[in-house]
This record gives sequence, structure tokens and C-alpha cells, in this order.
Amino acid sequence: MAENKKQGQNVLNGALVLVVATVLVKVIGAIYKIPLTALIGEVGRGYFNGAYEIYTPLYAISMAGLPVAVSKMVSQEKALGHYRDVKVIMKTAQKVFLLTGAIATIILFAISYPYSHFFIKAPENLVSILAIAPSIFFCCCMSSYRGYYEGLSNMVPTGVSQVIEAVGKLVLGLTFANIIMKIGLNRYTQGLPVFGEVVTNKQEALSAIYPYAAAGAIAGVTVGTMFGLAFLIIRHKLKGDGISKAMLQEAPPPMKSKAWRKIILTTALPVAAGSLILNLTNLIDTVTIRNRLAYALTIDLETVKSMYLEQLTNSGTLDSDIATYLYGVYGSVLDFKNLIPTITMTLGISAIPALSAAWAVKDRQSVKSTIESVIRITMLVALPAGFGMAVLSEPLLSIVYNGTNASNLVPIAAPILTTYGFGVFLFAVSSPITNMLQALGRMDVPLKSIVVGAVVKIILNYILVGNPSININGAAVGSIACYVVIVAINLSMLVKISGTKLDFKSMFFKPLFCSAMSCISAFACYRVFGTLLEGIGDPSSRLNGGTIATLIAIVAAVFVYVVTLLLSKGLSRDDVNMIPKGEKIAKVLEKRGFLG
Repeated sequence: MAENKKQGQNVLNGALVLVVATVLVKVIGAIYKIPLTALIGEVGRGYFNGAYEIYTPLYAISMAGLPVAVSKMVSQEKALGHYRDVKVIMKTAQKVFLLTGAIATIILFAISYPYSHFFIKAPENLVSILAIAPSIFFCCCMSSYRGYYEGLSNMVPTGVSQVIEAVGKLVLGLTFANIIMKIGLNRYTQGLPVFGEVVTNKQEALSAIYPYAAAGAIAGVTVGTMFGLAFLIIRHKLKGDGISKAMLQEAPPPMKSKAWRKIILTTALPVAAGSLILNLTNLIDTVTIRNRLAYALTIDLETVKSMYLEQLTNSGTLDSDIATYLYGVYGSVLDFKNLIPTITMTLGISAIPALSAAWAVKDRQSVKSTIESVIRITMLVALPAGFGMAVLSEPLLSIVYNGTNASNLVPIAAPILTTYGFGVFLFAVSSPITNMLQALGRMDVPLKSIVVGAVVKIILNYILVGNPSININGAAVGSIACYVVIVAINLSMLVKISGTKLDFKSMFFKPLFCSAMSCISAFACYRVFGTLLEGIGDPSSRLNGGTIATLIAIVAAVFVYVVTLLLSKGLSRDDVNMIPKGEKIAKVLEKRGFLG
């Protein structure tokens, strides 16, 4: 009994490691792109995004369907005591994943030229795509190890390798990009050709450098995956998998590897399909934005230039780089927008076991409370953070980018970030709702809603981004409309399938009211203290009165949010119990009548 309890604790500890690692990796990934934009500028970031979006659909297959398939099969065979089959699955998976990675890498190499030259009409993107292509091979090889250890209920190898991969991307990507920027600028100052191009001024030099600096940043991603794979290989050789010779001797003869190969592929395909469709819609979104920006510039270049004349002039952006510049600005906004969904996505993942179990035994009350709790907590985090991001968009961007190569993006990015800020709760709640539908066995619903939402987004991108007077600002509208459709469909189906009547007052309206009060206080504080502290420091740097006013506004917003949340009884006992020392805190709050 004690041994079973210990094993259960190990599983819980491993799951916690994976959750912490996942959040850490996502946050590092988002943070990495902020200093990257500051280093290589908006144009360089545009090249980076162009390469990354063609890479993610193929990456999704290797990191979504394949490891899940292996994990599922390994866990089943382990539970039956079929340890010889577990070993055969591992060896078979390694061969399958090796071949899959090689094919995916070859495909990316093959389509790199037509994609960069004809689809997004940015030939300079070719070098970045070539730099990231090998990483798919290493990711697929990693997937065999990750899925295997996850199936054995050991989440530590996956978590550690993910962190190594992310840190490698952060450190090496920024280092490579910085080295390339310095090399290019040194060649310009010496009067030499810059990466094969003869340039006459610094603006032309930077235009020649940015594609290669972006490729350097992308190369950091590839080397990071190599380090992650190296860790898994070394760990497997040194520590093994915990399956002893005695376990293997007692196990029945295994199935042939050919049979397991077929099962791996048939199990992986449905899981990979959902992730692939989502990433393909993002790729289509990228292609439409780039093409419609190019169209808007073709039919009315002067209107677009007049909207951003000061920023384009100060940054020295050439007319030929304007589309890439604006796309890079848009990518910098996505870094902020994606931070909140990155945090809330783990809520849906953690809800899957509890919701699946409650659904299996037809415990309607537990199903209802789980759904409500996940959505309410998501809203409690996403609404105030998103609203605060909306009203403080310009000062937040200024704190990050002032004094860098990308300081000129702030006036262009701020309105887009404001738009996203008010709609970010949609992105944040989408993933948890999708996870809960999967827990109820309805994987088909998110797939259908994604397709419908993608169509809406593409149509709006075509109309809005192609309008010279709207241009890149239309991309945020299209994305929000897309997720309005996705969340509306998925939430209505979740209610219908689960057969529950949800309490929208506690889930949405109370957090909305408290967030609105917090938002108003943040805006008022920033205006007041921004005026009072206006003369302090250099406006073009991070250390000035605006930064102090922003920090005061954030503190005031948090204080107002907590107070209004307690006074309106916006928290339940279950919500508080989820945080460390939650039970003690819940008792105190309940005694004072602050819990709903």
C-alpha cells in the first residue's frame, strides 16, 4: 500500500514538473521575441515571422500527434505488464519518427523557395526558412523519447528537455542575431559589400542585414532542438527507463514491430490533424496578411506612408521593406497578446482528467462545477490582464522598446495592442474550452469551429488589410472575429453536450465588472501621474516619468481589482483552494463573507 502511494506521488510530482515546464517554456518563447524585435528591428522581425509560420504546421505534427500516440500505447502495455512490447514500441517509434522527421525536413527545404518567392513574395525569407528546416528532424527524434517517458508516467525528461530547448533558443538565437548585426554593420563602416550587396547608406545596409540576422535568430531555434535531443539521448543511456530484466523475463512475447508501426500511425493521425488544421489556418492567415499588405501598398503607397511617415523615416525603412516592416510590428504585438493565453492554457489541460472521470461516471454536478471553475478562473486572469494591456498599451510598449532598434514601432503597435487587449479573453478561454470538449470525447467540434473561424478571418483579412487606410490594423479585427466564432460554437456545444446550465454571472459578468473597475483606475492613475511626472527622465529611454506612472497605474489596478472582486464575491471556495495555502485563505475569506 505504501509503495502504491509512493508511485502515485511520483506521478503527481512528474505531472507538476511538466505543467511548470510547459508554462516556463511558453513564457520564455514569448519573452524571447521581445528582445529579438528590439535587436533586429521591425523588418527583421517580419522575416523571422515569415519563416516561423511555415515551420509551425510541420512542427505541430511532430510535437502533437506522434508523442501522444506513443505515450498512449506505452501506458496501456505497461499497465498490462507487456514490458517487451513497451521496448518494441520505443524502437519502432524511433524508426518511424526518424523517417517522419527526415521527410518533413526535406519537404520544408523543397517548398522554401516557392513559399518565399511566390506565396509571401519575400525572397529574403529563404535563408531563414533554410535555417529552421533541420529543427523539425530533431523535434521528431525528441518526440519518440518524450512520448515514451510520458507513457511510463515519467514527465521529467520531457519537461527538462523542453526547458533546455527553450533556453537554447533564447540565448543562442539572440547571440547569433547580435553577431550577424555587428558583422554586417562593421562591413558597412569599412565600405565593403554587406552580405553580397553593395550599399550606399546605413538604411540600405540594414535592409541587407535584417534577413540574415533573422536567420541567425532562427538558427538558435534549430540548435536549441539539437541540445534538447542530446539531453534525452544521454539521459536514456545513463539512467534507462526503469524496466528491469526481471520485468522483461516475466512479460509475454511482444507483437511484431510492423503491427506496432501501423498502430502508431493510425493513433497519431487524428490527434495531429487537429493541431495541423489550427496551424495551417495561422499559415493561411500569414500569407493573406502579407499579400494584402503588398496589395495595399501597390494601389496606394502614399496613403500607407503618410499614416506612418515619422516612424518609417526615423527607422530608415525603404519603400521595398514597408510590408515586411508592418508585418514585423504586428508580430511584436502578438508577443504581448500571447502571454495571457499561454498562462491559461494549462487550466484546460489540468481539467481533462477530472472532467473525463466525472463524465465517465455521469456525475453531472462535478461536470458542471469543473467547467464553471475552469472558465471562471480563466476569466479572472484574462479579463483584467487584457483590459490593462488595452488601456496601457503605449506605455507598456514604450517600457519594452524605448532605446532599442525597434522604438519606432510603439505608435503603430499601440492601437493594435489595444484592440487585442479588449479581446484577449477570447483567445485565453478558447484552449480550455477545447480541452474540455476533448475530455467529453468530442474532438470533432473544435476542428469544425476552427475551420469556420479561419474562413471568417481570411475574408476579413482580405477586405480590411487590403484597404490602404486600414492595412495592418485589420489583422487584429480578423483574428478577434475568428475567435468570437470559435468560442461561441465551442461553448454552446460544451453546454449542450454536457447537459449543464452554467452560471454566467459568476463565470463572466462578475469578473467583467471587476476588470472594468480595474481598467478605469489604471487609465485614471496613468493620466494623473503621467502629467505630474512628465518632466522626469529622458522620454526616449525606459527610465522616465512615464515608466513610473505606468507602474503606479498597474499597482492601483491590481488593488482595485482585488477589492472589487472580494466585495462582489467574485471568488468561490474552490477557486481559492487551487492556490498555495488556499484552504487557510478560503477559511479567512469565508468567515468575512467575501466568497461567493
